[in-house]
Amino acid sequence: MSKQRMTIAPDGLCPHPLPARISDAMRPVLAAIALALGMTGAPAALAASVNVTIDLSDQRMYVSAAGRTYTWATSTARRGYRTPVGTYRPIRLERTWYSRKYNMSPMPYSIFFLGGYAIHGTTEIGNLGRPASHGCVRLHPDNARILFDLVRRFGKSATRIVVRP
Repeated sequence: MSKQRMTIAPDGLCPHPLPARISDAMRPVLAAIALALGMTGAPAALAASVNVTIDLSDQRMYVSAAGRTYTWATSTARRGYRTPVGTYRPIRLERTWYSRKYNMSPMPYSIFFLGGYAIHGTTEIGNLGRPASHGCVRLHPDNARILFDLVRRFGKSATRIVVRP
């Protein structure tokens, strides 16, 4: 059984045998450098990310992950409330959640990103595309599930949420 050595491929990180001209003395040095730089030949899926952009002005969410892009209608804060603008990472995921603050309203597929603010599914799908929430970002439940599954698959640390005015 021959051992495969790791090198950097032009299109990312994947296992390739090191060229024969690299001396055996250099192999541990190159391996240490690759390890220090995080170049361990991990599958591309582990290096992937989920990028979420919520545009408050047009009440849309743009998601890119796993080579796909999605655009969905949202409902964010209505008059008298606010959806916080900024860049965030998910804090926690809750498949099933109920708002303690707002009459135990269902918040399926919740992705909390700042305190009690979350991206989640809604039963009020007729309001999508216009401000209607107390500050959370509401999605159609089918879309909330897709996003929830992407974040769970790639991880909270590989997910970036940008809320722009």
